[in-house]
Amino acid sequence: MSALFTPEILLSILTASVGAATIILFAALGELITERAGIWNMGVEGTMLCGCLAAYVVMSETGSPAAAAVAAVAAGVAAGLLIGLFTVSLKVDHFVTGLGFNLLASGLTLFLFRTYTAAGQPAPYATIDKLAVPLLARLPGLGPILFDQYLLTYVAFLMVPVIAVFLGRTRPGLECRAAGENPEFLEAKGISVAGRQYGALLFGSALTGLGGGFMMLAFASEFRPDISGGRGWLAIVAVIAGNWRPLRTTVAVLVFAVLDSLAIHAQGMGVAIPYQFFLMLPYVASVVVLAVVRSRSGQPARLGIPFIRS
Repeated sequence: MSALFTPEILLSILTASVGAATIILFAALGELITERAGIWNMGVEGTMLCGCLAAYVVMSETGSPAAAAVAAVAAGVAAGLLIGLFTVSLKVDHFVTGLGFNLLASGLTLFLFRTYTAAGQPAPYATIDKLAVPLLARLPGLGPILFDQYLLTYVAFLMVPVIAVFLGRTRPGLECRAAGENPEFLEAKGISVAGRQYGALLFGSALTGLGGGFMMLAFASEFRPDISGGRGWLAIVAVIAGNWRPLRTTVAVLVFAVLDSLAIHAQGMGVAIPYQFFLMLPYVASVVVLAVVRSRSGQPARLGIPFIRS
């Protein structure tokens, strides 16, 4: 057990954690935007699965990471459109819609995967390489952790301040927040509440799909059923734990990612403690977080409540 906490292994755990956090962070930032607009999108897990499958198929066929990432985003947008149809247009309960979509995505991705591989499993493709930042990657300690990562990892973490500024300092961001706080105000101003909610949902779902695509590009060369492994649920928990704030949400994501990385290293090193104990740590932590974090001051007032025009 003590071998896990040597300087070399700790550096490896933290370096891997930042990369692994990218998957959840994309989904969490997307869900944050969506929820600030008043939509409880419980279909994050299913949307991520759709992004995984789309990236896998396109990467297998073309070998192009860029094309695979675009396909993952497109799959996320398609999932967002379907969820929006029910939650925004048809006013169906948000939780029922999200849970139903997760079941649909789990079965549909498995069906499409088996259909795609009916003639034989495609050869595994090579995962993408990291992109080290010159000079900064050589800094002692923090260099490998922060500056020897994947391109999409840099994009994900740069989006944190961008989204914070968007929500707090721009007119579209304020309108997005108003859709989740006081949609009647938007309606009185002649601004479409549904339009803002659809925009937030499609953008959030696109990021979630990209998170799934990144998983396939960086960490997996083969698709398997339910490969997202609950990371979509962790993204939702991270938003709640972060009190609907971008920076706090990112901290929660990093905590989950460190525990996930710890589990992988423990399994690889053959630690005496059963590896299943380490694998469950991120999910146990999510339950603990929900039990401990009682503050909901940042929760949008109309989150999950369908807006019906008067």
